[in-house]
Amino acid sequence: MEEQKAPAGDAEERRRLRIRLVDLLNSYSSEANHIGHAFAGRNHLHGPDLHALLAVMHAERAGAPLTPGRLGETMGLSSGATTAMIDRLERDGHLRRTRESTDRRVVHLRYADSGMALAQAFFTPLAPRTDEVMARFDTAELQVVERFVQGMVEALLGYRDELRG
Repeated sequence: MEEQKAPAGDAEERRRLRIRLVDLLNSYSSEANHIGHAFAGRNHLHGPDLHALLAVMHAERAGAPLTPGRLGETMGLSSGATTAMIDRLERDGHLRRTRESTDRRVVHLRYADSGMALAQAFFTPLAPRTDEVMARFDTAELQVVERFVQGMVEALLGYRDELRG
């Protein structure tokens, strides 16, 4: 099958959109980091702690809770640094370790109820704002956005893995 060339105007619009979307994603990332730092500061968390909590939360939502080893891999931390971070987060009530499989040596990390309550109290006021934005789009449009953002996340993860090489 022969590849069709996009009209000149379309190519220019795609170039403009690429620049604008990357700029918007960078702005979103920056603002999300500011909010994350505010949450971390209010709850006496270290920088990587918030990333660890997000990783644990996302893994739980996906139905595949993280092990300490997998969390360390995800974050690029040594096993000692990972253990120290998990110990601190568990001591402060943000995480809990569970043994859920028949192999009692396997430990999974779960968001602790008290840690979840802190996160909900902090982030709940943001929900109506994001809900308002999402209400402007129909389901089909949101599905396109979902595919786009998922693809961008996968591109970042692939590049991150190359950098760790």
